[in-house]
Amino acid sequence: NVGRPCPLLSVHPSRCLVDEKFEVLCQHLLPALQVTLHALLQTEDGDYWEAFGHYLSDAVGSVRVSEDASLGGSYSGVEPMGLLWSMRPVPGSKTGLRLRKKDVFKPTDVNISLYEGHLNEGFKDKHPLASVVAQRWYTAPEVQRVEVKEKGLKGTLFIPPGPGPFPAVLDLWGGGGGLVEYRSALLASRGYVSLSLQYIGLTGDDGKPCIVGNDYFEAAFSILKQHPQVCPDRVAMMGLSFGVSVTLGMAAYSSVIKPKCVVCVSGSHVMPVNGSLADVFDEIKKNVKNSRFDEEQRVIWRDLLLPIPDDSSKKVEMGRIKCPVLLIVGEDDQNWPTSESAEDMKQMMKQAGNSHLLTVLSYPETGHLIEPPYSPHIKASNFILHETRNKVVVLWGGHTVPHSRAQEDSWHKTLTFLEQHLYSNDRVASRSNL
Repeated sequence: NVGRPCPLLSVHPSRCLVDEKFEVLCQHLLPALQVTLHALLQTEDGDYWEAFGHYLSDAVGSVRVSEDASLGGSYSGVEPMGLLWSMRPVPGSKTGLRLRKKDVFKPTDVNISLYEGHLNEGFKDKHPLASVVAQRWYTAPEVQRVEVKEKGLKGTLFIPPGPGPFPAVLDLWGGGGGLVEYRSALLASRGYVSLSLQYIGLTGDDGKPCIVGNDYFEAAFSILKQHPQVCPDRVAMMGLSFGVSVTLGMAAYSSVIKPKCVVCVSGSHVMPVNGSLADVFDEIKKNVKNSRFDEEQRVIWRDLLLPIPDDSSKKVEMGRIKCPVLLIVGEDDQNWPTSESAEDMKQMMKQAGNSHLLTVLSYPETGHLIEPPYSPHIKASNFILHETRNKVVVLWGGHTVPHSRAQEDSWHKTLTFLEQHLYSNDRVASRSNL
């Protein structure tokens, strides 16, 4: 039509943290027009991920993703953030991919495009009606990153902007090893000095594997506590998967590590109490025969710790824990017996009289990899075994919609929990100044 404005596609805010929502709006379309909204990103490894929803414009030719239902695509219904959490590798990609941010000081650019018609494929061959880019960040402006190497440690410290002092979090990932920084960067963006610590697969200068003992974690906790921008009596620990065993073991038995609170995501208290990490892995390896495989030959490891032992020397004595504990559990976790572990921890704390310290968030149809909000649900992915360097495909579990809801809900409740226990008096830098 002569004089009819071009279709307009906008996203607000166009630049924000990964745990914030955005609003996608299409305007100046013909009324009752079938359109597809398509989101595309390229990872640092060069892989492409996409999501898309089918919409029908309203009487004034608009589509508002936060209010209008997707009629099909990679998600359906009213899903304000469906263009992110339903992302999956584009057809023809390598198998077993997992979306993880490496360089937290670079945004993830999400290219959102509007197409006429209800499309399911062939997006790159079609010309969009309009396009826009949304930048998603793990780091707020002026968050600092500092490498930590003293005392034989390998870690990265993230410091929020502002004078401080701030509460702090020691951040431990799981058995995949490596130095994973994106959760710590996000915690710093939310007002916490955060130390992401590598503790699996460490090698010395001679290339030989390092034996990591309790003193390694105690050194990390002490460095965090003594940092000039940290409130020394307000340091928490956060563990995911195998990091939960370490977190609970330290909180229960260490004379050095006295966390103000702990957050445990997708983990267990089952571990030989007096052993090193090597002993813990040896114990787990004894049960490798209990590994199962699904019909697609994806490995299921949840039975390696089952049944939950009655022998108190094989699990953390939860009655010794003196600080608040937040347990986050996916009820469809195929990697670790998190539901059974949570139930046993609850009973142990009840008998010991410290169950008032325990909060359990248990999510149906949710898998093992409970990531920050709006991250794609990864049901299975490639995993490199440390000793042999062999690659397997691990089944993590979960169903996309409930798992995505759990990621959003658990992250916001984690921030609330940390705020409640770490930001509760005036000696700490005011959150409003961040």
